Amino acid sequence: MKDFLRVLRRFVPPYKKYLSWNIFFNILSAILNLFSFALIIPILNILFKLQDTTYTYMPWRFEPLSWEFWKGSLELIKNNFFWMVSNLIETRGGTYTLIILGLFLIVMTFLKVTSMYMAFFTMIPIRTGVVRDIRNQINRKITQLPLGFFSEERKGDIIARVSGDVNEIETSIMSSLDMLFKNPILIVIYLTGMIVISWQLTLFVLVLLPLAGYLMGKVGKSLKRKSLDAQDQWGLLMSQIEETLSGLRIIKAFNAEFKIQERFEKSNERFRRTTNRIYRRQQMAHPMSEFLGTITIVIVLWYGGSLILSQSGAIDASTFIYYLVIFYSIINPAKDLTKASYAIQKGLASMERVDRILEAQSDINDPECPESIALTEKIAYMDVWFKYQSEWVLKGINLEIPRGKTVALVGQSGSGKSTLVDLLPRFYEATKGAVYIDGTDIRNATLYDLRHLMGNVNQEAILFNDTFFNNIAFGVENATLEQVQEAARIANAHEFILATEQGYDTTIGDRGGKLSGGQRQRLSIARAILKNPPILILDEATSALDTESERLVQEALENLMRNRTTIVIAHRLSTIRNADLICVMHEGEIVERGKHEELLLRDGYYKRLCDMQSF
Repeated sequence: MKDFLRVLRRFVPPYKKYLSWNIFFNILSAILNLFSFALIIPILNILFKLQDTTYTYMPWRFEPLSWEFWKGSLELIKNNFFWMVSNLIETRGGTYTLIILGLFLIVMTFLKVTSMYMAFFTMIPIRTGVVRDIRNQINRKITQLPLGFFSEERKGDIIARVSGDVNEIETSIMSSLDMLFKNPILIVIYLTGMIVISWQLTLFVLVLLPLAGYLMGKVGKSLKRKSLDAQDQWGLLMSQIEETLSGLRIIKAFNAEFKIQERFEKSNERFRRTTNRIYRRQQMAHPMSEFLGTITIVIVLWYGGSLILSQSGAIDASTFIYYLVIFYSIINPAKDLTKASYAIQKGLASMERVDRILEAQSDINDPECPESIALTEKIAYMDVWFKYQSEWVLKGINLEIPRGKTVALVGQSGSGKSTLVDLLPRFYEATKGAVYIDGTDIRNATLYDLRHLMGNVNQEAILFNDTFFNNIAFGVENATLEQVQEAARIANAHEFILATEQGYDTTIGDRGGKLSGGQRQRLSIARAILKNPPILILDEATSALDTESERLVQEALENLMRNRTTIVIAHRLSTIRNADLICVMHEGEIVERGKHEELLLRDGYYKRLCDMQSF
């Protein structure tokens, strides 16, 4: 319950108004229900002539500050109500009185169900609003967390948390909110009525409640542990599906369909077994609460019957039946409360997984007192060291990149080229040393100002399932069609965009799936051209293209690189012959640097790389 209250404190405060109305209508419906049940007593007395008591009218007293007034008010109301009923029977007859009582019952029931509906009505904005807020918070957190967080998490598992776990929170916790706010109110009001009618009978009911609560709590804790296991296994399943969809071409090429199917089916069976155990425990709630409720009813029947048979005057037969009706009405809220507690345990397990994202801390943040940043002179890496876990990926890098120059990074895979570039926009933070732009440590500038200086063109063009226009204008506020078209022309993309059915309003498909590799890359270049950044980062932008596409893309890149500070990561050494500086990286260090011809003459690492590509 402590964890549940913590969830409520986090997400419900914006909806206090709705919550207040919900509580008010629940209290009103419970009180109306209690008074409508009270009509059972005179109806039974009329039908079965169970009581011969003569009632006389008692005048109303108006002394609200007097304790005697409140003490005797209930008895006064009861006496005068029965006097009115007796008087009606004497003057109009029993049949007429039953009709009047029946009409009164209908009116009371109408008011009660209207209050119940209003309680549901005011709960709906809370349920839907909290789930919306959780999704928004997760999405904001995903976009704010550094790349390092996602390198340690499975993408499919994160998708499972955003979809499956949030849905579980909605169906388990949020759907239980109404039961949790309504049922305790019903139980308290009904229990108060039972105590007023007969405290001796009610004592028997209260004796069993702690025992029943203890048994339910034990099962609920076990359910939460199993639910957490199930959600982790569901995340694993989603990860496997995501991997299968991403690698379908390789799976088919290597005839590995059966292996992938077998791996998924094993995980799916493990998830099924865990789910079976959860559902079996969950379904235990209803039989257990019904069994305990039956035991309580038997005790109440026995003890209440003994009070009537003893003729002690503690309770009469019609009042005892009224008591049983109230008691029976308290069983359903108690059952619902039990079901809600089970559902909440399952939902809390999902909330725990969602919190792994929401409570994750970013180690890359804006400084408290940011400095302005601009490139007018140079970028400088000063004794930069970096490691992901235990091994150093970069070791003492010192590099200066003058404004307007092109620097190329080459080397074998794993030599640290991409990591070196990723430190510049602070996708990762240097472990030791620092990166400077015009003498300003990039950690002293805001992330927005820093990244605003840069444009990226990657080996795999990252596009969105949107129109040509929106993909090119991505990240540029209020871009006009003319500006987008001009950027597309420079990137050699304008012609093939116009050839599509709706031109710049054509949707390009998931990750640009309707386009060729060269077309996707030229769109990516057009996006960078429109942003017009002073610093350009090219990460193997032509390595996956055919000769014709490479020619068009290379021409677009040359247009983009003109008069810009450019850092190029290249595997095809033919694309960087004209770079102002080529840095050869090996095992996290710059082992050679110079122009193309100089490095060839040294007969070192660079010469061997060129010879291998020529061969």
